[in-house]
Amino acid sequence: MMNTETLAALQELIDVVAKLRSPDGGCPWDLAQTPQTLTPYVIEEAYEVVDAINTGDQSAIAEELGDLLLQVVLQSQIASEYKQFSLKEVAQGISQKLIRRHPHVFGDVLVQSIDEVRQNWEQIKAEEKGEPSPDHQKLSHKLSGYVRKLPPLMATMKISEKAAAVGFEWENIDGVWAKFNEELTEFKQALAHETPERQQAELGDVLFSLLQLARWCNIDPSEALQGTNQRFIQRLQKMEAFTNRPLSDYSLDELEALWQQAKKQLADTQ
Repeated sequence: MMNTETLAALQELIDVVAKLRSPDGGCPWDLAQTPQTLTPYVIEEAYEVVDAINTGDQSAIAEELGDLLLQVVLQSQIASEYKQFSLKEVAQGISQKLIRRHPHVFGDVLVQSIDEVRQNWEQIKAEEKGEPSPDHQKLSHKLSGYVRKLPPLMATMKISEKAAAVGFEWENIDGVWAKFNEELTEFKQALAHETPERQQAELGDVLFSLLQLARWCNIDPSEALQGTNQRFIQRLQKMEAFTNRPLSDYSLDELEALWQQAKKQLADTQ
């Protein structure tokens, strides 16, 4: 049970957000926001929570969770102003959902494994939405939700994993490499001869096939790309440390030399 201090802190946040949205003395920026304009912040704050968790900095985790909580309260405040729903309904809704989907905790259902918990969750979820049970849903129906709800890299991995699980899969990694090389050739041809729309489509095919290679090699593409981003910035920092002028003042050859110097120094320290 939440203690009174926690409930008071939540109420204070609700009151602060309501004041920010008040036409009488509120903040112009907050008053200008809509659910749609706030969507990027929901995504941004969620990623910042993940980053804080990865650092292990407890004060940063608490701060970023607060920023994410603000987005929930702010979205609910705007909805309540239009008589759509309130934070109370949001909280009650998720509580009721958790109770329904955990009959082994709040009911008399017995489970023997985490897999059974997951199966029950999906079965109850399908019943709530008036859909066929997961075992009777068409694969395309299952996969379409990933496209709508997940970031592209994550969606691609989910889609390919589910497709592979029903046998839509290469016999060995040689087939995956062949597909990647085929798509890369088609992308090059599109760049030379096709419209921007076709070029974009072919690039998507290249990325999709590249992620199949990642799946076959048990590599997390998001973590791999994040690591590359971090290494790029580290090398850039080293380059800037070597110089006393803006990087834009250097020629391409000079920048390449600085890059290689930074790369070598970082490699030597690892």
